[in-house]
Amino acid sequence: MTRLDPQTTPYGTQDPVHPTQDPMRDGAQGVVPGGPPAGDFDPWSYRQDAGVTGADLVGYKVEATDGGIGKVDSASYEVNSSYLVVDTGPWIFGNKVMLPAGVVNHVDHDDQKVYVNKDKAHIKAAPEFDPDRHHDPAYREKLGGHYGDSYGSPGTTALPPQIM
Repeated sequence: MTRLDPQTTPYGTQDPVHPTQDPMRDGAQGVVPGGPPAGDFDPWSYRQDAGVTGADLVGYKVEATDGGIGKVDSASYEVNSSYLVVDTGPWIFGNKVMLPAGVVNHVDHDDQKVYVNKDKAHIKAAPEFDPDRHHDPAYREKLGGHYGDSYGSPGTTALPPQIM
């Protein structure tokens, strides 16, 4: 028995009465409004809807899903190579962490806060920030893999849902 696509007629053409777009393809939103947009997770690019474009995030507070982690010490806006360096203050004994741009969920410019879609434990478990290696491809692959692994296998992962 042939399985029919509910979005097409029995003849394989698009249903003109109930036209829909595949929720996980062609830039569509997920099934639930505000759900994950289609596409692979790119750790080194800001999400288009994050509100980062044209903003200087240095000095903004950074909020993980379970609380504050520090302030943005520096930020990169390079195409396919963007990241934040966060001074964690007393949270991780004054260390800094590097967060790939892809984990930035959204920015609240009024409150000067950057929201990331990772919890503190995940961020604390990341490879240690090394200011001398932050442009090294091997270091970036390791760091990007740490954050990308939580979204599934590379090349098949959907972007994380936006948290509001």
